[in-house]
Amino acid sequence: MPDEIFSLITGASGGIGESFARALAARGRNLLLVARTEEKLRQLAAELSARHGVRAEAVPLDLAARGAASQLAETLRARNLAIDLLINNAGFGARGEFWKLPLDRQGSMLGLNIHALVELTYLLLPGMIERRRGGIINVSSTASFQALPYTTTYAATKAFVTSFSMGLAEE
Repeated sequence: MPDEIFSLITGASGGIGESFARALAARGRNLLLVARTEEKLRQLAAELSARHGVRAEAVPLDLAARGAASQLAETLRARNLAIDLLINNAGFGARGEFWKLPLDRQGSMLGLNIHALVELTYLLLPGMIERRRGGIINVSSTASFQALPYTTTYAATKAFVTSFSMGLAEE
């Protein structure tokens, strides 16, 4: 049995991820805040812990890096922490003509927006099923419903997220 139950939020250092963190802390949820920006994450974790009396921990990590999701899951296992709410929010887009945007930047977008999301879901969902408790929120975009020139790869990644989420919900 895990020592503690947490909500894990990726991309938690700002925007939608930070909003999720603030809302969940106000509801008394323990939080694991994941993003690349270490200082901002640590400040947010300290603020939420002090204000709401929850355990909020910063986990600085670049989920676009190969193997980062597995590294995060291993850290959770080593610390005997369980996740009952996974919010896959981390992501980014790039604007411009597809063939003019750097291929490595588009590869990073695919890695973060798709691969990290799938890998974290794959690694954390079995524990939720075993405990018969949990949920996953995959943050997508209205861009997922149409082809968008000048954000071609971003829109395609969000279409994947929407389709993946709908299929997973049916399973």
